[in-house]
Amino acid sequence: MKLTHLVWLRRVGAMVLTLLVTSFLVFSSLYLAPGDPVAFLVKGRSPSPDQLAAIRHQYGFDKPFLLRYWDWLGGMLHGDFGQSYQLHASVASVIGARLPSTLLLVALSTVLIVVFGVGLGILGALRKGKGVVVLVTVGAAVPSFTAAIVLRSVFGVRLGWFPTVGTGSGFGDELHHMVLPSVALAITFMALVTRVTRAAMLEELGREHVEVVTSRGLPRAAVIRRHVLRNALGPVVTVSGLLISGLLVSTAIVESAFGMNGVGSLLVTSVDHMDFPVVQAIVLLVVAAFVVVNTAVDLMYPLIDPRVRAAT
Repeated sequence: MKLTHLVWLRRVGAMVLTLLVTSFLVFSSLYLAPGDPVAFLVKGRSPSPDQLAAIRHQYGFDKPFLLRYWDWLGGMLHGDFGQSYQLHASVASVIGARLPSTLLLVALSTVLIVVFGVGLGILGALRKGKGVVVLVTVGAAVPSFTAAIVLRSVFGVRLGWFPTVGTGSGFGDELHHMVLPSVALAITFMALVTRVTRAAMLEELGREHVEVVTSRGLPRAAVIRRHVLRNALGPVVTVSGLLISGLLVSTAIVESAFGMNGVGSLLVTSVDHMDFPVVQAIVLLVVAAFVVVNTAVDLMYPLIDPRVRAAT
C-alpha cells in the first residue's frame, strides 16, 4: 500500500474516532445540563409516581447510561434522532424541514467568503495600498449581529431593496430573502480570509524564485498565477475550511436577527425549552460538518501544494 494511501486512511480513521468521542460528549451533556427533562415533559403538572415512572420508561430515562448512549448512537447511525419533547415529532423531520434554508444561507455565505475574501486579499497584496487593510480591520471587528442590524436598517428599511424578515417561498424569493443574512454572516469571515490571503501573497512575492523568474522576463500575470498564487493557496484553503465549517454555528445569531426558520434559530428555541434530543442532534451535526470539512481540507492540501505532496 502506498504511503499516500496510509496517510489518507489515518486521517479518515482520526475523523471517525473524533466523531465517536464527540457523540459521547454530546450525549453526556444531557446529564450535565441543569434541570430534569421529565419536568419539561409534564409541563408543571403534578403526575402520580406511576405516571412519572411511565414517562421515564417511555423516553428511556430508566435505562443505564451506557445502554441509553448505545441505543441513541445506533438510532443516529440509522437516521433516527429520537422524538422532540417540544414539538412531539421526530427530530429528523423537524431538522429536515429547516435544513434547506440553513444550507442555502451557508452556501451563499461561502461563495461571498471565497470570492470576495480571496479576491480582496490578492488585490491588497498586488496594490500594496492601505485601503484593503482598513477594510479588513473594520470587517473583522463587526460582529454578525451588528452587521445584521445595520444591513436591515439601511438596505431593508430605508432603501427597501431586500426583505428583512422570513425565508421566502420559491427558489428565487428565497435567494432574495437570503441576500442580507448571507452578507451579515460572511462579513467577519471574509475579512479574515482577505487578511490571510494578503499575507500569504506578500510572503510569496518576496521569495527569491519569484524575483528570478521575474528578472527572466516572464509576464507578471504568469508569475502571479504559477509561482505566487499557487503556493499561497495552501494557508488560504486551510483557514477558509476552518472558517466555513464554523458558519453553521454562527447561523443561530443571523437567523434569529432576520426571523428565519433555519436550524440555527431552532437550536436557540430548543435550548430555551430544554428540548434535549433536538439540541443533541443539531450539535452533533454541526461537529460532524466541522470535522468532515477539515478532514477534506487536510486531504486536499497535498493536491494543492506539490511541496506537501512530496513530503508525504
